[in-house]
Amino acid sequence: MNADIAQIKYIKERHQGLATLLAFALIPLSGFATDIYIPSLPTMAGEMQVSNVQVQLTLSIFLISYGVAQLFIGSVLDSFGRYKICLYALLIFAAASIIIATTHNIYLIYLMRIIHGLTVGAIVVAKRAYFVDLFEGDQLKHYLSLFSIIWSTGPIVAPFIGGYLQTVFGWESNFYFLAGFALVFAVLELLFSGETLKHFTDFQLKKITGIYIEMIKTTSFTLGIVMLGLAYCMVMVYNMTGPFIIEHHFKFSPVIAGYTSLFLGFAWMVGGFIGKATINRPFFKRLMINSLFQVAFVALMIISLNFVSNLWSLIFFAFLIHVGAGFTFNNYFTFCLSKFPKNAGIAGGLTGGITYVIVSFLSYGIVNLIPAKDERNLSYSYLIMILISVLVMFVILRIRKKDEA
Repeated sequence: MNADIAQIKYIKERHQGLATLLAFALIPLSGFATDIYIPSLPTMAGEMQVSNVQVQLTLSIFLISYGVAQLFIGSVLDSFGRYKICLYALLIFAAASIIIATTHNIYLIYLMRIIHGLTVGAIVVAKRAYFVDLFEGDQLKHYLSLFSIIWSTGPIVAPFIGGYLQTVFGWESNFYFLAGFALVFAVLELLFSGETLKHFTDFQLKKITGIYIEMIKTTSFTLGIVMLGLAYCMVMVYNMTGPFIIEHHFKFSPVIAGYTSLFLGFAWMVGGFIGKATINRPFFKRLMINSLFQVAFVALMIISLNFVSNLWSLIFFAFLIHVGAGFTFNNYFTFCLSKFPKNAGIAGGLTGGITYVIVSFLSYGIVNLIPAKDERNLSYSYLIMILISVLVMFVILRIRKKDEA
């Protein structure tokens, strides 16, 4: 390995500013890979003559493979470096996107979405570790707290772009866009980025397994990941059901579906900014207050359906609930990623991996249990996830009180 390390292209100091901007710009890639074609889901189902659930499964398959990739990719990145793996992953992601755009075979799309998940997992975990490699102290805490805010640009911008691409060029154009995005960033990475890992860990399976076990046995870390999964699941359930409700139930166009997703992506960003602004307030107190607010909002949403049910009422209540979800995610993401600074790649991978595995199974299960029919079904989906979140928060508080006793 030492001979290989001698040939590594380390990041140049004069390029660090640009490389940092590139790292931030790639953080939202997972959001782009899921959200850009959300307005196209009904059209894809119609043109490929498959069911709504079969098309929704493309989202779940991506999330599962993205989550699984993050479970092991952290140890690979800690052993073999960030730069080359990230660069190759961008090129493979671009190729898979082109294949999706040129086929109407749902099963080949499933395979390519698995490749999407694996490559995006490598890219995003590498870029998270980039910041832990180069920064420390308050500066690192500042950057980590920006992650969920930067990530939310994906859900904000992607459906907006996707709605117009769908209307003008068809659903395939979404994936051509993803391919172009990845190729542009591969070139920029080649020109301005480089390796940031200074101390390569020997790839010893027994040692790596021990690190994983130590992290999982840390209760606050594990329950924090559960809270991350529940928070993002609220967004993903809307992503899987919202376009069908808007286009089939309310009879609006894919462009309108894109606008609503953009607006709700902004809600996630607002929650992230509130989380960053309150970062020095008591951690568990502010999160419990947030959970109680979410219970109140979903209760009001269900009650209001007896009097009004339209696009505006759906957006209003979903916005409030997504702000709360963004707040939860911002706080727990910063908490989990800064928990094990000596094993940043593994901690980041484990955090993202388990989060997305939870999201993929829970969101797909809820969508099958409560189909994408109308606003009432969406409100029930929110209720299930919020009640589970409150339950987990009570468990966290009880454990905390025992530790303090």
